Amino acid sequence: MQRNHSFSITLTIGLMLFALFFGAGNLVFPAMMGQAAGDHYWQANLGFLITGVGLPLLGILALGFSGSKSLFALTSRVHPWFAICYTTLLYLTIGPLFAMPRTGSVSYEISIKPFIAPEYSSLGLAIFTLLFFGITLLLSINPAKMVDIVGKILTPVLLACIGVLAVAALAAPIGDPQQPTSNYISQAFFNGFQEGYLTMDALAAFVFGIVVIDAIREKGIGERKSILFVCFQAGLISAMMLAVIYTSLTYIGASSVSVFGLLDNGGEVLNLTSNHYFGKFGGLMLGIIVLLACLTTSIGLTASCSSYFHTILPRLSYKSICIVLSAVSALIANLGLMHLVQFSVPVLTILYPLAIVLIILTFLHGLFKGKRAVYGFSLLFTFLVSLVDGLQGTPLGIGLLNTWLYRYLPLYNIGLGWLIPALAGLLIGLFIPIRRKKKAA
Repeated sequence: MQRNHSFSITLTIGLMLFALFFGAGNLVFPAMMGQAAGDHYWQANLGFLITGVGLPLLGILALGFSGSKSLFALTSRVHPWFAICYTTLLYLTIGPLFAMPRTGSVSYEISIKPFIAPEYSSLGLAIFTLLFFGITLLLSINPAKMVDIVGKILTPVLLACIGVLAVAALAAPIGDPQQPTSNYISQAFFNGFQEGYLTMDALAAFVFGIVVIDAIREKGIGERKSILFVCFQAGLISAMMLAVIYTSLTYIGASSVSVFGLLDNGGEVLNLTSNHYFGKFGGLMLGIIVLLACLTTSIGLTASCSSYFHTILPRLSYKSICIVLSAVSALIANLGLMHLVQFSVPVLTILYPLAIVLIILTFLHGLFKGKRAVYGFSLLFTFLVSLVDGLQGTPLGIGLLNTWLYRYLPLYNIGLGWLIPALAGLLIGLFIPIRRKKKAA
């Protein structure tokens, strides 16, 4: 009886985790990637699954494996100042500065904007974001209920809508995949690998992992091994569903080019695909999919970010922080999706490699006995390379240094230039002797 009950808990948490990860970006990026990858879509999809599915799963497991009660506690293994800076920047990026506003702006662009007159677009966005983040606020104020609301109600509806579109596209493909374009001709796998960054799920894993672990504890599971096992099962359920959906969406994008041509964004691909199979009803169905995907992600982000800022600012109540974050997100969402995307790309290019290295070092923690020098040098060297890479193309870019790294640093041209410096930092940290404190006389 206990086993059945435990599986029911695991399934509910797995569905919740899937819904939290599966935001609007997860819908549009695979479809757009499929268009560009053409008949190389399998290679691109494989790279995308590594960073868009594999790394988030590892991030969830890393938190459970470490036994840390928060991302701050985990990053404190590096240094207290690193913990404050990195954790706060990650929560701001995943929260009110980008990801939360994006859930509102993307859901409006795809779910509402096509059905209203252009002259009322700005007013419509203002009203929609007010309602959207108002609902987010109501459902995130009590995070204990979020597991049941998201896991048992919203997720099945979301899966049903996506399933209908995916089955239709696979049963009667729009057309045959065409020739790949741009870098997908020779580097489809590595391009797909970098496209997975845009989902931000490896960063979100640190945020949602705490929600999952707290949800597991609230269900009466307290032992570390049991928590890790449930994390693995729930994460695997989420990962399998994400992998199936990403593969389907990538194929939809690849098969659509022969009929629709190369389009500007993944939302347009999905809109035309929905209309192709289901007419006007298709646009309504796609709107429901995007709205639910964005809403579930927004709820999870608000709850997680509010918990973190309440921890570092205990004088402010959790409810007050939820209100502030929702209000700020609604305001920023009205600035427009393009500004949010432009801001996010350099930030993600800087933060993502740090998250990957931190996940790997967490699993290797016991092998190097948790030496701070290993964490410090690996992450420092990673940061220096990812900073140059992230700032290229911005007013802060260092052109000469970027050119030098492109020519002489292996893997830099495919976005993995940080890999060898991270390994070098690990080796340097291993050979630096540990300073022993002198005993008081």
